[in-house]
Amino acid sequence: MDNLDSKRIVDTIVILCKRINERFPQSGLSSLCLELRTIAQESTSRCEWIEKPHWLLRMGIGFIIILFIFTLLTIVRSAVNFSAIHDLKLVDFLQLLDAGMNSIILIGAALLFVITVETRRKRQRAIKAIHQLRVLAHVIDMYQLTKDPERIVRNRTQWTSSSPRETMTAFELTRYLTYCSEMLSLVGKIAALYVQDFQDAIVLEAVNDVETLTTGLSQKIWQKILILHRLKEQNSATTTTTQSKNE
Repeated sequence: MDNLDSKRIVDTIVILCKRINERFPQSGLSSLCLELRTIAQESTSRCEWIEKPHWLLRMGIGFIIILFIFTLLTIVRSAVNFSAIHDLKLVDFLQLLDAGMNSIILIGAALLFVITVETRRKRQRAIKAIHQLRVLAHVIDMYQLTKDPERIVRNRTQWTSSSPRETMTAFELTRYLTYCSEMLSLVGKIAALYVQDFQDAIVLEAVNDVETLTTGLSQKIWQKILILHRLKEQNSATTTTTQSKNE
């Protein structure tokens, strides 16, 4: 089974940055794509850090576990005098058993906390990176928010003083929206890198949320593209009809 290749994702983003800059030089979308490239490069090294076992940390955890076990055995030895166990009254024995169980529970909880240190460190780093990707997805959506297909074909005299000025042609707007959709798709692919070799339920849920978000935003963009194509066809049909009548 093939896995996502972080290097290919970065290469794809580099090419996308060139395409955007060639079509819309020195634009905000071009700068945003460069930021996406930087995040993708950082994610590559971050995913490698998450995937690798941290042996020094594991050795420290192993030492602490041994120390806990030794402490538990010491408590058991000091609390129970096996040679005099039959001299204990029932009430004393129950109290001793209760204290021993409480100690075992506390030590077990401490052991669980220590054992999951590595996983929690990796999870924390992954969640922070995924949150950054979620924010970036919303920023990309802001860039296409005012790109209204109807404004391309609408009579400019209908604009108000506060209306966003649209200087793109229908073709340029189509390319602009397509670039936004591609960037959103790449955001989802970068997020997926964090769970490719790190099986953690919390991180997986966060990645699914980002993928759901980017898919929904991309669908909204493609709806705009379809509307733009439909309006272009209607305009072409209207123009052809007008010319036929004039002839």
